[in-house]
Amino acid sequence: MELLESIRLKIGKYILLNKCSRIKRKVFYSNISQIKSIGIVWDSSNPQEFVHLSKFYQKMHERKIDVNIIGYFPGKNLPDQYIGNRYLTTIRKQEVNLFFIPTSAETNNFINKKFDILIEINFKKVFPLQYISYLSIAGFKVGLFESENAATPFELMMDIKKPADIGNYLDEVLHYLEMINYGDRIKVDKQ
Repeated sequence: MELLESIRLKIGKYILLNKCSRIKRKVFYSNISQIKSIGIVWDSSNPQEFVHLSKFYQKMHERKIDVNIIGYFPGKNLPDQYIGNRYLTTIRKQEVNLFFIPTSAETNNFINKKFDILIEINFKKVFPLQYISYLSIAGFKVGLFESENAATPFELMMDIKKPADIGNYLDEVLHYLEMINYGDRIKVDKQ
């Protein structure tokens, strides 16, 4: 069974690589005061972490920054705090195809939304979330540093100590985004 899953995952990664090779994306960022929207890609398998996301959402809401979160939950029944939340969309195992590619309309909408910043919170490297992050057309992407992966979609990579804490990670991301201050927006064509 594990061999079959490994083969399916390799096919999914191959499909993702092909899609990535056809994407052209304009990278842009100036400073945190110019940000209007943030997309967060989150491994929602641990419901206790949602408290940190709620605090981050509230902090950004006070700055008048729109935050949308898409999470992947591998279980069958969603935790109560995930249901009826207007800024959180949760995809489940049933919404992922044979090759672990998310197929829901919400996923496509998230990928095609022009967020100013995309933050990936995917400490376990869950493939459906990587798929979303790689294909997102967000202007500036933030994620974890991966020494073994040269083809990363991120413009800013965070190297954090294990075990990773989502609250500290979000604080660090915000800290570094506040440090970056370009007079003019940086623009780069990225393929």
